[in-house]
Amino acid sequence: MKSPADLAKVLAREWDNADYREQRLLNAGAWPIPKAIGKPTARSISDATPAVREHLERWRMVGLGEVEWEEVSFRSAAEPVRVPITWLLHEPAQWVVATGDASVSLEYSRLQYFMAHCDVMFHRLLLRNRSLWRNRSDTDVVHAAEVALRLSPGCAAGRPLRSMPVAEVDTKFFERNRSLVVALLDVRFDGAASQMGLEAFVGALDEGDHWLLVAPLEPGLLPFVQQRVRARELMESCLPGETLLVVENERCLYQLPPLSGTIAILGAGLNLGWMRAAWLADRRIGYWGDMDTWGLLMLARARNCQPHVETVLMHSALFDAYAKQLAVVEPVIAGACPAAGLNEEEGRFYLALSERTKGRLEQEFLPKLTVVNELHRWFCAAGDDAP
Repeated sequence: MKSPADLAKVLAREWDNADYREQRLLNAGAWPIPKAIGKPTARSISDATPAVREHLERWRMVGLGEVEWEEVSFRSAAEPVRVPITWLLHEPAQWVVATGDASVSLEYSRLQYFMAHCDVMFHRLLLRNRSLWRNRSDTDVVHAAEVALRLSPGCAAGRPLRSMPVAEVDTKFFERNRSLVVALLDVRFDGAASQMGLEAFVGALDEGDHWLLVAPLEPGLLPFVQQRVRARELMESCLPGETLLVVENERCLYQLPPLSGTIAILGAGLNLGWMRAAWLADRRIGYWGDMDTWGLLMLARARNCQPHVETVLMHSALFDAYAKQLAVVEPVIAGACPAAGLNEEEGRFYLALSERTKGRLEQEFLPKLTVVNELHRWFCAAGDDAP
């Protein structure tokens, strides 16, 4: 036999289960919830009659939900005994009260507030991941949801996060609520924000220590074979050589051939604010990224910093040549329309990729010989837009 206190402990443990919270708070069909009370045994009736009477009295005093009773015959009893069999709870509020736990009550109250003030797409995340909001104010959680609805890939256009006038949040908002904002953006964009990093995802200036891989493609051009440099240092550090090759992913270093007077900078992703550096104005610059909408968005961002940026290894003929063997699904496209900064041909390529079932071809999977040949062809060309 279970007392109301026994079942209260069970219900409190169930509150701590994310699956139960999601099912019961989002699905009206989950109710009512039956909790079995259990029948007294024949021996308990004969040997512990006062305890049984106390058990019955406790359940008679329960005014929450609905207690189902049943007439049960025992050989030791002269007549059937009416005993509680099941406790039915009909709605989430009854579940919360039935736990008798003040912390559960507080969390439920906060979740009700979030459900009322945050977009429905975020409800499941907030229900399942209490760690995202337990130590934050209700105001910050609601504002984070508003911010996540307003942010989009590349929307910062090189500005620092703290200077973005989004949802009237203060300059310290992103510092306090970074993990929450990223989690909310992941709901909208299928994990892209956490995969890329918040600054890279929104195209914001990374004011932290974002490290880029710098590698000279001509021996002796720099006093090292490769070195990591902070992005912000490249704003002020004028590198030698006449040509710069910006590569989205640093894993592609092994594919790069020797090129005289050329330095490669790898691993920037969408963190391209450093390309506004004045010393880049007189360099020939090539950009090589993945052939997908995100890669073309990064190309556009690079060109918004330096309009003479040339595209390398990112065109429809190359994609078509390897799509059957190498193309994969792009989980989330960077936007419905091509970003400002792409030329007409690149814009058509962007739209074609966005319409494909498998519209992504990652740069590191291209055959090395193909990469070498294309880079040599680009390097030897005059470059219509080169300075």
